Formats: sequence, structure tokens, C-alpha cells
Amino acid sequence: MSLIGFNAVPSTDDYPKSSWQIQRAILSGNRLHLQHGPINLVIKANGDSSSIKKAYELASHRMEGMLQGLVDNLSTLRVPLNPRVELSIDDVTSNHMISTARQFEDRFITPMAAVAGAVADKILSSMRDVKGLDSIYVNNGGDIALFIGHGKKMKIGIVPTLTAAEPVASVDITSGDKVRGIATSGWDGHSLSLGIADAVTVLAKNAAIADIVATLIANEVNCDSDCIDRVQALEIDPDSDLKEKLVTLKVGNLDENEISKALARGARFAQKLIDDKKIFGVFIYLQGHNCSLGWPYQNIGVKA
Repeated sequence: MSLIGFNAVPSTDDYPKSSWQIQRAILSGNRLHLQHGPINLVIKANGDSSSIKKAYELASHRMEGMLQGLVDNLSTLRVPLNPRVELSIDDVTSNHMISTARQFEDRFITPMAAVAGAVADKILSSMRDVKGLDSIYVNNGGDIALFIGHGKKMKIGIVPTLTAAEPVASVDITSGDKVRGIATSGWDGHSLSLGIADAVTVLAKNAAIADIVATLIANEVNCDSDCIDRVQALEIDPDSDLKEKLVTLKVGNLDENEISKALARGARFAQKLIDDKKIFGVFIYLQGHNCSLGWPYQNIGVKA
């Protein structure tokens, strides 16, 4: 999920040395689990067995040094970008975060908003050129980077909340579609949010863009209500890039008018991003109500 305001890449002092060793395991369904400090990936490659083995080896190798590269650049990644200042950083993942954040400089955003998606993108990029693979997903806490081979498709679940992550809808993404990144954000996840959305899922051309935009739309799903408790971000996380901004601590039962206003506000912003071709589609959920915009209405399958 999107990580703006979340101390997703702490200093080395925040984790015991044992957690700085890359942990690798094969899960059920021949999925690869890679964990390095706060980075926690579940990877699934489909294809012939030798190609899958090679892809998993490459993903494990790519993880080496990735966390340290992010930590080394935290002071830059945690502050909003200055459009008049060009940055040159000797770290591929950090540069991916910065270039993604630059596309949204008109909003309050820092490169850290793209960290989970950027990590997923870069792990995927190390695997996707292996011959003999049909498809790959790299899931970094709900921010997912995709590779879909010619003539193949993947089914992605859409969740209505971050706390009860049981899909209520699904989207089929084919090799001919341009969607290669999916991310979900909301007020009750690991990250801090300015808004009140239970879940905002974004479909984009890569996971880093989906990550940032899910955060931005989730921030826009908002209204004034006595049912919403807010505190300064620094009260929850002294290292937060949101600093004194008010973030959502608790959302009570909203009335129909409040829900309608919050959804409409988020939908207006989301539609602008779709019109500007920043993203392909979005699903927004708030207290049992929802709206979906953009691609691909015909591929949305809602469970009964």
C-alpha cells in the first residue's frame, strides 16, 4: 500500500541486525517470499520450472543492496520535491521514486509515497526477461507489479477495506492491456492518510504510479464530520513526512450525505487523473458504498 507518512524505510538502528539479512522461503503454490527489514514481498512466477527457478534467483539477487540504497537516500526521499532542483542519486529504486513523484508535483507528495510500488517494479524488472515465463506478480504489501506474457491474463482481486482484505470484485488483465501496476490505500492501513477512504485501488502503467495515486485519491476522499478523529502526523510518527498535517485516526459511522460528499470529492480528482492519462482506472470504497471509474468496466466481476 501507499506509504506516504509511514516510516517504511527506517534507519538501520530501528531493526535488529538479524532482520537485515534477506529472508527467503518458498510458500504454497510455489510462491517466493522475500523479506528484508520492512520490505516484505510475495512473488509468483508462472511458466516452465527452470525459468521460474531462474527468475526467483534473479529476484533474490536484486534484493541485495536495495534496502540500503533507500536508507542512504532517506533525507531526500522524505521531503517534497523542488521543481527547480534536479536530483542525481546513485540508486535505481530511489530514482524511480523521484521520477514518479515529479509527475505529481502540483500536490503535496514526497517520493516516499512510491516506495512500495517502486520496490515491486524493480524486483519485477529483474525477472521479466527470463524466457519461458507466462506471467509474474510481485506483491509488496498490496502494491503489485505485473508481467503478463503474450496471450495470457491475470485476475486481480479488489478489496473494500484494508482490515478485512477479502476481495469483493475482480479484474481480468490481459497481455494486450496497459495495466502493469496496482496499488491500494486507505485510512486504516499501515500508512497514514489525510482522508477517510476504506480502500482506494488504482490501476496504472506501473506499481510506483499506482502507489502514489492511490495515496492521493485516498487523501481526497474526505469530508467534515464530528465522526472523524484526526491528529497531527508527528504525534503518531515523529519521522513522518506529513509533519503537522492532520491525519485520520478514527472514522465513525457517517451519514449518507457525508459519504456521498466524500466519494464525490475523491471521484472528481480520480476522473481528472484518468482524463490526464495518469492512470487507467480506480475503485473507491467507503462504509459500504463504492464507485468505479475508468478502465475496464466490462472486465469488472462483482461477487454476490
